[in-house]
Amino acid sequence: MADTDVMDGVREFGRPRAEGSAVIVTGGSRGLGRATTLRLAAQGCDLAVCGRDAASLKAVAEEVRALHGRVLRTERLDVLDESALAAFVRDSAAELGRVDGLVTVAGGVHGTDLRATEPSDWDRTCRLNVTHPAIALREAAGPLAETGGSAVLVSSVSGWKPAPPAQYAAAKAAQIHLAASLARELGPRGVRVNCVSPGSMLIEGKGWARLRDEDPEGYRRFEQEFPGGRLVDPRDVAEVIAFLLSGPARAVNGANIPVDGGQNAPSAYGY
Repeated sequence: MADTDVMDGVREFGRPRAEGSAVIVTGGSRGLGRATTLRLAAQGCDLAVCGRDAASLKAVAEEVRALHGRVLRTERLDVLDESALAAFVRDSAAELGRVDGLVTVAGGVHGTDLRATEPSDWDRTCRLNVTHPAIALREAAGPLAETGGSAVLVSSVSGWKPAPPAQYAAAKAAQIHLAASLARELGPRGVRVNCVSPGSMLIEGKGWARLRDEDPEGYRRFEQEFPGGRLVDPRDVAEVIAFLLSGPARAVNGANIPVDGGQNAPSAYGY
């Protein structure tokens, strides 16, 4: 989150600016999205957050206001509704008055293994992970250019360490390339674009937490894929996202940053 400054006669983007900055987060009410929302609110950002679940949106909004006293605009929507997504970004920019950062956390997969997938599974998975961040950034690019802001697209360890299901891995790999390509396109306007690729995160109620509870031995074996002996904490990923949005990261552009704890196999089921 940054203003544009001039140093030694050079127009410089990405100067530190946290308090009073405004960030838009898709999928920002649960899991990594929630951790990111809370991390940014803690450093003084106002936020606009969308998600599919009204209850979790309400909960994170109440938490942000109670703990940090920040403005939090929420909207219930599915990012597969591209027109609603575009309107959310535009309306959020207007209501917040500026946009210093965009984080696209929403993602996912449709379908299972290759033999069981339909063309619609590939299409929906691509739209979730590639089309959705592209549209969000298309709408945010103008406001970000005004502030010298930046975007962070959330990919996955599966985007660069091959693992099934193939439609998810392919979409996440495409997302990494999308960030690099858009960094080159938007860089002349002062907008940085980067990716983070989280490893397998331990989030209560999600798949790896269920594995831990239902198959403790299988979970312990999976922990051995991490040199540190534990899965990734979403709060650690949120720290990297916050850094990439910040002024000190102004020379980081078009990068894919793995935040996977050195994870080997990208799932509990091997390569």
